[in-house]
Amino acid sequence: MTAIWAQAALWLGLALVATMLSIWMRVATALSEIIVGTVAQLVIGAALGGALLAGDATWIKFLSGAGAILLTFLAGAELDPAVFKRQWKPTLGIGLVGFIAPFLICAAAAHWLLGWGIQQSWLAGVAMSTTSVAVVYAVMLEFGLNTTDYGKGVLAACFVNDLATVIALGLLFSPFTWKTLVFVAGIVAAAFILPRVVPRFFKRYGNRPSELEAKFLMLCLFGLGALAGWAGSEAVLPAYLVGMVLAGTVGKDHALVRRLRTLTLGFLTPFYFIRAGLLVSLPALAAAPLGFVVLLLTKMGAKLAGVYPATLLYKSPKQEAMYTTLLMSTGLTFGTISALFGLSHGVINQAEYSAIVAAVVGSAVVPTLIANAFFLPHHLLPSRASGDQT
Repeated sequence: MTAIWAQAALWLGLALVATMLSIWMRVATALSEIIVGTVAQLVIGAALGGALLAGDATWIKFLSGAGAILLTFLAGAELDPAVFKRQWKPTLGIGLVGFIAPFLICAAAAHWLLGWGIQQSWLAGVAMSTTSVAVVYAVMLEFGLNTTDYGKGVLAACFVNDLATVIALGLLFSPFTWKTLVFVAGIVAAAFILPRVVPRFFKRYGNRPSELEAKFLMLCLFGLGALAGWAGSEAVLPAYLVGMVLAGTVGKDHALVRRLRTLTLGFLTPFYFIRAGLLVSLPALAAAPLGFVVLLLTKMGAKLAGVYPATLLYKSPKQEAMYTTLLMSTGLTFGTISALFGLSHGVINQAEYSAIVAAVVGSAVVPTLIANAFFLPHHLLPSRASGDQT
């Protein structure tokens, strides 16, 4: 256990450094954590050995996955059902365009510019088509945009984008089976039962120091996550759906949301974002940078070509349209999942995997830095006397 405590201290030390950097540089903490993770694997790994960071340790993978699940759940819980109903046309339109444009263009670039095979190119298209709900929500939370209609609309569009990505990955590389039907049935049952059970259950047994609400929600999320993994899907997908269906209950309980954020952002998500940075091999990129550069620039260009005109079509002002486009150019969870799926199933090789993962992680950093530096819609930022956001 001594080694585990030392590694935990190291990771939380890196998280603290990332937080300080985010304050000094005025960037979202999630982005600084990714950058710190990338630098740490190069510096600490070279000086003291990669085993010290233990990025592949089971307990770190669990904390990282739990952070992604709870952060995605909170993003879903921020969706106001009334706002979603009002904005369903732009949400659906922008979300689908955000998937289709990079999916097709990045697949073509991988095939024609990088010389990859057909299957490898389609896999690259799937991985590059994603947007990162985790990154977008973390940025929204940082600036308080998660409470605005604009922020909720962007998060909903990100969900549509990623749902299309999951479906494409399943159709192209993981055919539907009876397990898929069981998984879908489980999600449908949860979406029907939880909104009816949770309010009564929390009213009867909640508001106690034992934090029953948090335990119950994590039971549901981890249980559905296990079902998703068994069916060959990803645990963050049911987490987002559960968050959406409970938006009218959990999302309006500001005290509960604040406690969940403390657990998620204070402890779990640093493991998720720092580990994402660890996935990037800088020496490998330096040796063969073409794949990384082509995929990253093609993804950003494809998102710009697809999402920006779509946002203007739905009467979004130019600054907000560009900010939305850049945020939807991010990628992380489903992009790395798609790449890992391709590697583990022999669709892509190690070099192609490194290029895709590096481009995915790069897309979590570069577009968001540009967005916050040049296109942040200051007029939408809620005035706050403190850092408290509900």
